[in-house]
Amino acid sequence: MKILLTGCAGFIGYHLTSKLINENHKVIGLDSMNKYYDINLKKYRLGNLKNNKSFIFIKDALKDKNKIVKLIKKYKIEKVVHLAAQPGVRYSLVNPRSYIDNNLLCFFNIMEACKICRIKHFIYASSSSVYGLNKSQKFNENEKTEEPAQLYAATKKSNEVMAEAYSNLFKLKFTGLRFFSVYGPAGRPDMAIYLFTKKIFENKKIKVFNYGNHARDFTYIDDVVNAVYKIITRNLKKKKLHQIYNIASGKSEKLSKLINIIEKNLEKKAKKIFLPIQKGDIIKTSADIKKLRKDYKYKSTVSIEVGLTKFIDWFLKYIKS
Repeated sequence: MKILLTGCAGFIGYHLTSKLINENHKVIGLDSMNKYYDINLKKYRLGNLKNNKSFIFIKDALKDKNKIVKLIKKYKIEKVVHLAAQPGVRYSLVNPRSYIDNNLLCFFNIMEACKICRIKHFIYASSSSVYGLNKSQKFNENEKTEEPAQLYAATKKSNEVMAEAYSNLFKLKFTGLRFFSVYGPAGRPDMAIYLFTKKIFENKKIKVFNYGNHARDFTYIDDVVNAVYKIITRNLKKKKLHQIYNIASGKSEKLSKLINIIEKNLEKKAKKIFLPIQKGDIIKTSADIKKLRKDYKYKSTVSIEVGLTKFIDWFLKYIKS
């Protein structure tokens, strides 16, 4: 299968691309290689992909709809996986324009290109942040998502609404993926697990918001990739063309527990600065994954203890390389 995958040098994009090319699919990977976080990590990921003949890398293109159309036609693309976006909840408070440009305009461009080329299946990244201020104990895909806590969440909710409209209007198969706190080797350095591990390793202080009482549905990257791979490769027929799935472990873990596991693996005690909850933060995320389990026989297999050990093993090798 020939797949156009955006954000191929990003965390999830890198691991998903690796899976696809190892399973003999051809991937045309797009990435802007922006400097939101350490560009060397993106180069490291990309370097691990470039030697495979089933992978072609193209820098950027998402700000030009016509270029996307040409790429789809040139490489005879069958399915599009759109993971590229401006990530980060806290960064959206200081640079909101980046989220409008990257998460809305680029999303529109690639969606338009899929419409023009009649792509068989458009799969795109949403986020657990769309649940916003929802008070449910376990978020399922039918929950109301009209109260985003920050702009990042608002752009992801907008993506879902845009996809729903295009799917209905033009009879296109769209699938949205609500990712829940994905972590693992080559993970994003702006996220809690990487940040805490690095600072504890360097004997620096860590900021613990909400006094460590935040809880997240931490999801190991291998579980995420296996779920998305099934969605890409299985031709599931549904009456409704636009489907949304929670991609998660289905289990919520406290931040305080996370820090304890990192301390144990590094054999170091964290120097903690306890702080109140920050504006735009959500206290707890926990996913209902019944729909994903039913439709794709999905099962989360990696516990937080095992996943963190694997991440820290990679981290220690990476910083010494």
